[in-house]
Amino acid sequence: MNLHLFVYGTLLSTARHPKGARLQREARLIGPASIRGRLYRIKHYPGLVEGTDPNELVHGEVHALNNPVSALTWLDAYEGIVPGALDRNEYERVERTLRLASGEPITAWVYLYRKTVAPFRLIPDGRWRPSS
Repeated sequence: MNLHLFVYGTLLSTARHPKGARLQREARLIGPASIRGRLYRIKHYPGLVEGTDPNELVHGEVHALNNPVSALTWLDAYEGIVPGALDRNEYERVERTLRLASGEPITAWVYLYRKTVAPFRLIPDGRWRPSS
């Protein structure tokens, strides 16, 4: 199982969120990374929508999970993923290739936003800030 996880919102090491603190205890920070896509402010949290435009990037960080099975279980619950209810879930956890700040590609789990983003505000620079 892939042990890498890309985070771009409340789970960032700089976000000061309790679940981010838990992630820091259960993983090793590899470093900054980015993925093609667009970032939207959903409510008090962001949503990443995949894209193909190389000029549209979402920035975050990659972590190496100490125990992927255990961590992904609580992370899925935190992201509101109900097994077998894909049509009701806001997010979907998928594996995608992204780029570390060094330019090196890496495959990691990422939570993609599945619902319509029409009513939400685009974050043009692709960087989540709680006040974004």
